[in-house]
Amino acid sequence: MPSGRTHDVITMLLMVPAAAGTYFITKDIMSSSLVAATFVFGGVMFGPDLDTKSKQYSRWSFFRSIWLPYRKFFSHRSRFTHGLIFGALFRVIYFIGFVTLVAYVIALAWNGISDDAVPDLRDFVEAWRSIADTVRGYFGANFFVLSFVGMWLGAASHTLSDVAITYVKTGRIDRML
Repeated sequence: MPSGRTHDVITMLLMVPAAAGTYFITKDIMSSSLVAATFVFGGVMFGPDLDTKSKQYSRWSFFRSIWLPYRKFFSHRSRFTHGLIFGALFRVIYFIGFVTLVAYVIALAWNGISDDAVPDLRDFVEAWRSIADTVRGYFGANFFVLSFVGMWLGAASHTLSDVAITYVKTGRIDRML
């Protein structure tokens, strides 16, 4: 497996073709820039190694405790962390779920202090819908799709480089090709 530094270099190098490919498809510099930025974020901060004490995990600094339940629940290099299909999707769902849970606890605490009504699930669905509508209004209808594509590609570059380096180090490169 490559080191954290090697993964970072691979991410930075592959960001260029990801941005160029996006521009080729969309003919839009903003879409290309969004995919490039989220590619880097996906590879450097939001990648598969959040399930271990890794460089990616330590970059979250004070907020790395967000990933403790994720680390306990998923084993390292499982299909749910390093898988090309589910890895990034589960991290996005996990992160949004965690943020929602924290927001709910804060809302409960606030309501306990101010004697307001306790928010229910519909309130949070409506809040997320409002946030999504605002983001789409400012950044375009494809913002979330392009963001996910960029994060997925960044995480996929990590997984694919793990596989490639493992095959090279074990002398099984002929099986990979």
